[in-house]
Formats: sequence, C-alpha cells, structure tokens
Amino acid sequence: MKVGILGGGRMGAGIAHAFLTSPDAASRHDVVVVERDEELRDAAAQRIRESLSRSIDRGVIDGSLEEAISTLRASTDIQDFADCDLVIEAVPEDRALKSEALALVESVLSEDAALASNTSSISIEALAASLMRPQNFLGLHFFNPVPSSSLVEVVSGSATDPALIERARGWVEALGKTPIVVRDAPGFASSRLGLVLALEAIRMLDAGVASAEDIDRAMELGYRHPMGPLRTTDVVGLDVRLGIAEELYATLGERFAPPALLRQMVADGRLGRKSGEGFYRWDDA
Repeated sequence: MKVGILGGGRMGAGIAHAFLTSPDAASRHDVVVVERDEELRDAAAQRIRESLSRSIDRGVIDGSLEEAISTLRASTDIQDFADCDLVIEAVPEDRALKSEALALVESVLSEDAALASNTSSISIEALAASLMRPQNFLGLHFFNPVPSSSLVEVVSGSATDPALIERARGWVEALGKTPIVVRDAPGFASSRLGLVLALEAIRMLDAGVASAEDIDRAMELGYRHPMGPLRTTDVVGLDVRLGIAEELYATLGERFAPPALLRQMVADGRLGRKSGEGFYRWDDA
C-alpha cells in the first residue's frame, strides 16, 4: 500500500514515521510526504530522519536508518498522491485550510482511494462538504508524539462507507496502535474530554489555586493519569489546544471558552514543547 501525507510538520512527520516502521513488516508502506515548497519539504524529510534515528538509537525499531527511509519520498508535487491508496491530511487545525487542502488532494486521487483528515476537533461532516466522494473520507486522529502514542481515533461521518471504517481499523492495528471508532461529534471523544480538564487546569493556575507542577501532580498521583493536564497541553501545543477550544466553544458553548491566559500565552509564542516554553520549560524543542 502507498500512503500519502499532506504536511510534514510534527504530526505529519510522526504519521510518516509510524507507517515506515510498522511492527508488521508487511505493513511498512511506501510513504510520500508533500509540502508546499522546497524548504518545508526538506525540513519535513529531516524531521522524519531525526525521529527514525532516535528510535533506532533507543532500540525501538530494528535495522538501519537507510532501510527505514528507503520507502520514503518527500515532494512538493500534489500529483505524487495520484497512485496512493490512502492520503492523510495533516495541515494546521483550521477548517478553511483543511477543506481547501482536502478538495485539492481528492482531485488527483483515484476513485477508490481513501482520504483522511488528522483533525482533532473539526467536524468530518463539515470537511466532507467540499468533497466529491464523501464515502471515501474519514477522520484518523493520531496523537502527539505519534511514534510512541498507542491510540488512533477513527472518526466516521454519515456518508463514510462502513467498509472503509473496518479497513481503517486494520491499518491502525498493523501500526501497533489501538483504534477506537467514534461517530462525528464536536471534539470526538478524546479532544472533548481532554480539553475540559485542560481548560479547568489553566483557569486554576490563573486563579492561583496551585502551581502548574502541583495541579499536574494532583491528577498524576491522585487519579493515576500518566501526565497532568498542563504538561499534556505543552506536549499537544497551546496553539492546538486553543484551536480546539475555539471550535468547541462555537459548537458546544460557554464551558469550552478559551481562558485569557491560554490566549495570552499563544500570542506570546509560548506554545509548549515545540517552542521551548509553555507551562514548563523544555530543552528538546
């Protein structure tokens, strides 16, 4: 199977890593990553190489880097998706941008190719409205960091072919990850639940209830969460959390209103791990 990925940022590169290093050798697919210009293309290829190299150094995957990237191609030409069996869109979490990108990708795909969005909150129905073949479209919500995350949400729109959902389960399982199937609803399952906790933790921090460290410890030690809501927000990206909050605020109401502190931190460029600073300082940005 040939897999295409539109966008080679942190999420797109992680998805490429997953398909290149599936524990099922038969599921290590040909992967093409398409970016909008040569600079971004080269940055995406380097990001994937570095991710694969770290996994090899830790013994997470076997073989050499050359073997791991032997079926990878980075490109700036959308036509390179023409012979793909599956293309996953992984552009920023903006409804208009995603709709435009998906329609462009679909225009070069074969009639039986599958098209997916890695959206974490935007309605699959809304994104499908710009497509000619909504039956071939679904959500595949991967989690950051993709290589070490176990979960993928498989999101079904009203027009999505049920057979495609079953095929998607198989793709996810072949990657060594666990699929959950969710019908199209604001925030799906994970983003909606995770955001409630994160927004309240931000409000508590802003009100001086406790430090970021102690708010996180309350959930880690008291409720056995592997990572507290503020540290998780740093890993996800404060800009991503804000985008999800805006989407759910518009659809589900006041309880998802983004706190002023979140807006200010994003405006200041304190985006979490990827910028080096959020609620914590990060040395591996």
